[in-house]
Amino acid sequence: MTPEPKYQWGQPVLAEIDLFNDGSFPDQPLDALLVKRGDPGEIVRIGLHTETNRPIYLVEFASHRVVGCLEDEIAPVEPSLAGQP
Repeated sequence: MTPEPKYQWGQPVLAEIDLFNDGSFPDQPLDALLVKRGDPGEIVRIGLHTETNRPIYLVEFASHRVVGCLEDEIAPVEPSLAGQP
């Protein structure tokens, strides 16, 4: 059974942890810091990691870098922080 994603496309999020290069960015050194904890981003696509059957969120961060994140690596932006009433 495929789990329902916790977050939605277009949703603003924050990085919950520092995110490092796991080899997905060949132009960056392995283990290079890609995104700092607290950096804002927006979910631009949702996929499924087939081996673990877990949602993967492609998040575009302010650096214009799109990084694949697991649910525990991101958190929703509070409405007051997103410029909503």
